[in-house]
Amino acid sequence: MHMEHLELEHLGFPADVIPLQYQALLLSDDRRMEAFAGAIAHTVQPGSRVLDLGCGTGVLSFFAARQGATVTAIEREPRVFATARAALRAAVGDAVTVVHADARDYLPEEPVDVVLCEMLHVGLLRERQIEVINSFKRRYLRHIGGPLPRFVPEACVQAAQPVEQDFTYFGYTVPAPVFQLPENLQPRTVEAAPPQVFQQFFYTDPLPHDCVGDLTFVAERPAVVNAVRVITKNLLSLLYEPPGSVDWTMNYLVVPMREPVEVLPGDEVRIRFDYCPGDEITVLADSLTASVPAHAH
Repeated sequence: MHMEHLELEHLGFPADVIPLQYQALLLSDDRRMEAFAGAIAHTVQPGSRVLDLGCGTGVLSFFAARQGATVTAIEREPRVFATARAALRAAVGDAVTVVHADARDYLPEEPVDVVLCEMLHVGLLRERQIEVINSFKRRYLRHIGGPLPRFVPEACVQAAQPVEQDFTYFGYTVPAPVFQLPENLQPRTVEAAPPQVFQQFFYTDPLPHDCVGDLTFVAERPAVVNAVRVITKNLLSLLYEPPGSVDWTMNYLVVPMREPVEVLPGDEVRIRFDYCPGDEITVLADSLTASVPAHAH
């Protein structure tokens, strides 16, 4: 099973809390697990000091510990914390210290080599990845000094794509956000034009305060553009010999727009939106507009 952290929002839980009874959904996501296992194997060396911010059940800490690292894992949800502590002790002994604390506030006493942080939602929506790492970097540089540790993920690339989405189910139409598996065919989706990148950054660099798209696409086929598909690729670890990266592309998010526009091949369609990292999906949806020049068709 593949599932984003915060598809669990539909179950009514806060953005930064995944209850224990749903953690297995994350552990069962093979794409996510394989990507992080590979990235940590490339990034963490024997003897590395690793900090895992918002560790959940502790699987990323486990991956780091089996590379020979000494790990401190931070988790604030009490039952998840207790479960992670017991599971990690059984798996790797005292190689991981699990601390009951808030990742937004915690600061190690000594320098660390690698910071793991997977508080991610497609579009950088809802989750606290940017907030947590921004806060960590400020406090780390102030109290411990440079250089910054290496981060996993190391970078992020975001793209958007105009689509015509079929929101009708058994004759009943409900324009609601839809998550899609990147590797699956999507018979309900017509891609009006290829995706375009609207944001990219490294976590060691200044992090974005907002996520803004003002993109012009050229339609490749007839479509009623009634939604935008958001694509988020996390570059978990950059490789140098040979050059490349270990990547994790999250489940796509298709967000309906209030005012669809019709396009024909060759038409330009302008897509605009503006939201902040950590915002709810509704903020993106409310800011989302599409327009076609008056001379089109």
